[in-house]
Amino acid sequence: MPYLRVRIATADQHVSAQQIVSMLTDLAVTKLGKNAGVAAVDVQFQDPKQWFIGGHALKPDQSSFFIEIKITSSTNSRDDKAAFVKAAYQQMAALLPNVQPTSYIVLQDVASDSWGYGGLTQEFRYIHG
Repeated sequence: MPYLRVRIATADQHVSAQQIVSMLTDLAVTKLGKNAGVAAVDVQFQDPKQWFIGGHALKPDQSSFFIEIKITSSTNSRDDKAAFVKAAYQQMAALLPNVQPTSYIVLQDVASDSWGYGGLTQEFRYIHG
């Protein structure tokens, strides 16, 4: 299980939420070993005029993004996480025009007893196999 929240600032109307969802779900599986069947992805598009870097709004030809992924603590190594960050940035840069380097990807380790789905914590799933 991961939960991904994605905010994208771009004027490009050709990239779809489904493209982003497919790409990030695939990376969660291939780079972090997560189960695609329980990956939840929330994609929101933002007007670039409302996205600021260094106190300045993006120019119409620029794009930026913020990806936040919540994963169960101690289920991934530093190398796994670095591989996810690198691949996610590269693939977002391939999908969006003129991606700004100040586009963030944050992996948050959440304690297994502090989150879950279907009414069961990840800790419960681990203990009960």
